[in-house]
Amino acid sequence: MNTAAQAEITPPIKALVVDDHPLFCDALTLTLQSIADFQEIRTSGTLEQALEVLAQDQAIGFIVLDLNLPDVNGLDGLVRLRNANARAPILVASSMADNTMIAHALKAGANGFVPKHSQRSVFRRAFEAVTSGRAFVPDGFIDPAGGHSTDSDTALARLASLTNQQARILHLICEGKLNKQIAFDLSIAETTVKAHVTAIMRKLGVHSRTQAVLVSQEARFSNAAESGFRKDLPSGL
Repeated sequence: MNTAAQAEITPPIKALVVDDHPLFCDALTLTLQSIADFQEIRTSGTLEQALEVLAQDQAIGFIVLDLNLPDVNGLDGLVRLRNANARAPILVASSMADNTMIAHALKAGANGFVPKHSQRSVFRRAFEAVTSGRAFVPDGFIDPAGGHSTDSDTALARLASLTNQQARILHLICEGKLNKQIAFDLSIAETTVKAHVTAIMRKLGVHSRTQAVLVSQEARFSNAAESGFRKDLPSGL
C-alpha cells in the first residue's frame, strides 16, 4: 500500500453495535473499548433504531451487526444498513456461522464475519482487517459457491439497489400489507407508496407484488434463519 492510500485510512472515532440482546451489546461494547480508542460506542436493538442513529450521526465509522433482529429477517437488514451507510465497515457477529451464511453476508455488503462464540482476539483481528480495507472471515471458511454467482446473489444485488424507504416498503409488502396500510404506517400519501412500489418492481425486475416478495424471500434465506439463531455470548469477552 502506498503512502497516499495509507493516509486515507483513518481509525473510526465512533461505533454502533446493533443487537437486540442487551447483555451481548454490553459485552461487545466492552470488547470494542478494549481493542480500539473510540470516543463513543452507541447501541441499538432494532434495525430502525440503527438507521435513525446513522441518519443523526455521520461520524459512525464502524458497525457491528447481529443478523437476527426483531424487525428484519435474515440479510435484508444488512442490505438496508449498507444502503444507509456505504462508508462504514460492517462486521457481522452471528451465532449462525456456517459457510453459506458467511458467504452470503459478505456478498450482501458485510466487510467481515465473526462467529459469536469467538475469542476477543478474533474480534481484534477482524476490526484491524475491515478498518484497513480488507475482508475478514473465520479460520477454515470455504465459499460453498466457489466464487460463482447464485440465484440468491442475484436477488441480493437487486435488493441492494433499493433505497432505504423502498426497502422498508418492500418489507411491509412481504407482511401482506396493502398500499393504504403502508401509507398509514409510514405516514406518507398512498400515491407515494404506489410510486415506490412501481420503482421497487422495476429495480427487482418483476411485474407483480408476489414476484417481489419471492425475490425478497430468496435473499433472506428464511430456511437458514428458521434453523435457529443462538444468542450466545462470545467466550473471552
